[in-house]
Amino acid sequence: MTHAPQVAARAGRHLLIAKDAVDGGTRVATRVTPIDEAHRREEIARMLAGSVITDEARAAAERLIAGAG
Repeated sequence: MTHAPQVAARAGRHLLIAKDAVDGGTRVATRVTPIDEAHRREEIARMLAGSVITDEARAAAERLIAGAG
């Protein structure tokens, strides 16, 4: 698991991990979901850019993925 887009771009398998409050906020549930190639690019772009994903972030994500291959 990583928060670094440079590391994520080199991975062979990608999982999206999300946490949500449940039972009125008394517990936390964790979801683990495999993501496809298109979502992988978006997720790496999000890691680079933050909440607002720009075309520049998408292009940078593409370059990271291409460079890792």
